[in-house]
Amino acid sequence: MKIINTKEIGTLVKDNDTVVISGSGGSGSPEALIRGLMNSFLNTGHPKNITVSCGISPGNLTNDDVGMNMLAKKGLVGKAICAHLGMGRVFGNAIGNNEFPAFAVPLGVINHLYRAIAAHEDGIITHIGLGTFADPRIEGCCANEKAKKLKPIVEIIEIDGKENLFYKSFNVNVALLKASYADEDGNISLEEEGLIGEQYNMAIAAHNSGGIVIVEVKDIKPKGSLRARDVLIHSSYVDYVVINKPDESLGEYNIPIYRPEITGDKKIKLKEIKIRELDERKICGRRSALELKKGYVINLGVGMPDSVANVCAEEGISEDIYLSVESGPTGGVPIGGVVFGASINPDSVISTSEQFDAYNGGSLDMAVVGMAEVDKYGNVNVSKFGKRVTGPGGFINITQSTKKIIFMGTFMAVDLEEEIIDGKLIIKKEGKKTKFVNIVEQITFSASQAIKNNQDILYVTERCVFKLISSGLLLCEIAPGIDLEKDILANMQFKPEISKDLKLMDERIFKNCKMNIKNTF
Repeated sequence: MKIINTKEIGTLVKDNDTVVISGSGGSGSPEALIRGLMNSFLNTGHPKNITVSCGISPGNLTNDDVGMNMLAKKGLVGKAICAHLGMGRVFGNAIGNNEFPAFAVPLGVINHLYRAIAAHEDGIITHIGLGTFADPRIEGCCANEKAKKLKPIVEIIEIDGKENLFYKSFNVNVALLKASYADEDGNISLEEEGLIGEQYNMAIAAHNSGGIVIVEVKDIKPKGSLRARDVLIHSSYVDYVVINKPDESLGEYNIPIYRPEITGDKKIKLKEIKIRELDERKICGRRSALELKKGYVINLGVGMPDSVANVCAEEGISEDIYLSVESGPTGGVPIGGVVFGASINPDSVISTSEQFDAYNGGSLDMAVVGMAEVDKYGNVNVSKFGKRVTGPGGFINITQSTKKIIFMGTFMAVDLEEEIIDGKLIIKKEGKKTKFVNIVEQITFSASQAIKNNQDILYVTERCVFKLISSGLLLCEIAPGIDLEKDILANMQFKPEISKDLKLMDERIFKNCKMNIKNTF
């Protein structure tokens, strides 16, 4: 192991190299290494035309000068293979503008691919992605037009009469990773990181491919001082180390300050959670919470689904369920915002690839995730909207492997104004954007695959609830105060089936007091 400075990064990464980069939104990004790569390109024009690969792209929606955004310089990147691009807005826009070819791969798939690359396997065989845009019969993971002109990265194979997807391995030349400490030999510890992430698999993938591993740490510890169980990457796999003190000016981004409550080193007393006012988000959260059962392990998506956690806190059932995050934590309270992926007071924290081993096999009892577009077949899009490319993240793994899924969101979007008066939902100003469309722009969730898998699928909005049936959507519940024709059917591009037993949503959802669901939980 050799200690280097960031100016040397550009000499170690060569033109056309494939570079894997750790990080998940605001956690685990090797900021100094990425900046060194960018500065070398700006100053010398090299390295150029590199292929970059990551899971949840490191980045911050409120800061265009961090994470993968730094690599959005014309000519620096020649191809991208990532799971989620939304946190790196500038980088995602470059893909949407077709500046270089990009493939958007399910998060569990890309993590397992790193492991396969490390083992010199040709790729991975999985059911994950069938019927979605990852399926080669649809888009084959292509995130833009340039990707469609390249050799496919996924193909259909049949085993014992059953369809699977085969995602192909690729060579890795360089791994750029962030960790907590290195010792003088080069052993790497992640003891103060909120996530274990993909660092180990990336390191071994690069090392076993004959590439190099560069790790950014906050300090060097004496030889032999690191606890063996904290050493995730052995020194024999590490080529270079860069020392970079945390930048506290970035706020929560990249978790610059050690927080023992998210590493599992310490349990803290949670502040009293502020109970959300009764609004459309809380309505959706309440209706979704009615589907929970004691002892459930559930995954909550980023954004609106976190209202379920708030409802659970208000109803006093938080300790009766276990919240799980695809990045590795299970138990405790997931953190929202830029630090999404970490949890406060987790019961366990494992690597992302291990978490998806469990998820893919159906370990979750339920998942509550977002929905941006839903079509007449029940397909859902959360990954691409015109030139805005975000990718699927863990959405495909979760929604194809979990028995019960709730897609949650407001019925309409953009400038929607609603309020609850006397237990009834009143639409003061209708939204400008229709969410229920004839055909979604991209299939991130495949309704036909869910029907084959006998999954229980609900679409929960503030004004109605749909259930997935073989012919598409069945409208089964309507909110008090809502007119079926004017407020629902007139704002859909298709007409759903309507249950002969169309019910009013539970009246407790629309009252400004506790629902007291613990008594029947």
